Amino acid sequence: MLNSVKTLDKKKLHGKRILLRLDLDVPIHLEGYVTEDFRLQRCLPTVRYLKEAGAKVIIIGHIGSDGEESLKPVAQWFDKNLPQTGFVPSLELKEVLDTMYAGNVLMLENLRRLPGEKGNDEAFAKQLAKLGDIYVNDSFATSHRKHASIVGLPKFLPSYMGLNLEQEVEQLSKAFQPQHPFLFILGGAKFDTKGPLVEKFLQLADTVFISGALANSFYKARGDEVKKSLVDENLDLVKPFLGNPKIILPDDLVWKDEKILDAGSKAVEQLKKLISEARFILWNGPLGNFEDGFTQATDEAAKAVAASGAFSVIGGGDTIASIEKLNLLDKFGFVSTGGGAMLDFLANNGKLPGLEALENCKK
Repeated sequence: MLNSVKTLDKKKLHGKRILLRLDLDVPIHLEGYVTEDFRLQRCLPTVRYLKEAGAKVIIIGHIGSDGEESLKPVAQWFDKNLPQTGFVPSLELKEVLDTMYAGNVLMLENLRRLPGEKGNDEAFAKQLAKLGDIYVNDSFATSHRKHASIVGLPKFLPSYMGLNLEQEVEQLSKAFQPQHPFLFILGGAKFDTKGPLVEKFLQLADTVFISGALANSFYKARGDEVKKSLVDENLDLVKPFLGNPKIILPDDLVWKDEKILDAGSKAVEQLKKLISEARFILWNGPLGNFEDGFTQATDEAAKAVAASGAFSVIGGGDTIASIEKLNLLDKFGFVSTGGGAMLDFLANNGKLPGLEALENCKK
C-alpha cells in the first residue's frame, strides 16, 4: 500500500493550500476543553511538517456523531500546542480564503454539521475541494468511513498520505508477517464485527486469546451457563470456531449481578504466561466491562505486555485508556489511533476506503 500512495514532499508544498483531514474526535469536558489528547498529539508532526514547508494549512475533521458539537475547543488545544492556529466557525469558501497566509493554520468547524459529509455527497466534496490545492489524509481512525472528506475529496485534488497515516499502515502491516510465537489478544463485545479478525488471524497467529463479552458468546455457544451476561445475538457465527486449539478463553471469571464482567485472577496469570512466551503481540479491546470500572484484568495485561520483550501493536479506545492511565504509552511497539479502522485494516489485508481513494486520486 505504501508503494502505491503518494507521501509528502516538502518541495511540492510551498505556498500551496493544503486541505488536511485529521482525526479530531476527542472527548471534551463540559467546561469546554480537551480531556484526552492522544489522537491530537499524533496529528502534530504532519501539521508541523506542512508549516515548515511554507504551506497554508486548512484542517478539516469532525467531532461527535451527529454534528452538534463544535471543534472550537480542539482548535484552542491546537493553538496552545501549535501557536497561531486559528478557528473559522464556517465552511464558507470566501471566509476561509480571506484569512489564509503562508505558514499559518486554520481549523474549520465540524464537517458533520452538514449532511453532505456522512452522505458522501459529491457536490459537497467538490465545494470543499475548492478550499485547497492539495488534499492530505492523516486520519487513520476515520479511513474506514465512506465519507466525503475521506473518499470524496481525492476525486478532485492531488492527494497524499500524512505522516500518521503512513506510520499506521507501516506498523499495522507487520501483523501480516509477524515474528513467532504470535499472540493475538482480542476483547470487546460484538462478534459480528470481530469475527472476521478471528478467522483471519487463526491462520497467522499461534494463539488467539479471547476475552470480554466475545468470550461470553463462546461460553454460551458451547453450553456453559452465562446467566444475564452480554452475549451475541447470533451464536451461529461463533459455533464454527468452537474447539479450535488455537483459541483460548479465560480460565476463571469475575461475576456481579449474575453477569460476567471481567477475566479472573487465574485467567490473568494464564494470559501473562502467553505474553511472556510471545515475540509478537497484537491486542485490540479490553478484557472486561471497562466502561463500568472492571479494569483490573486489562490493566494487568497491559503491564505484562509493556514489560515483555515482544513487539506489540495495540489499538481500541478502552485498551488505550488503560495504558494511558498507567503511563505506559511509550512502552509498546506501536499504539494505533484507530478502533474500527484498525479492525477493518487487519481483517481486509490492509485495505480501507480512505487508502483506496488516495490510490485513485486526481493526479
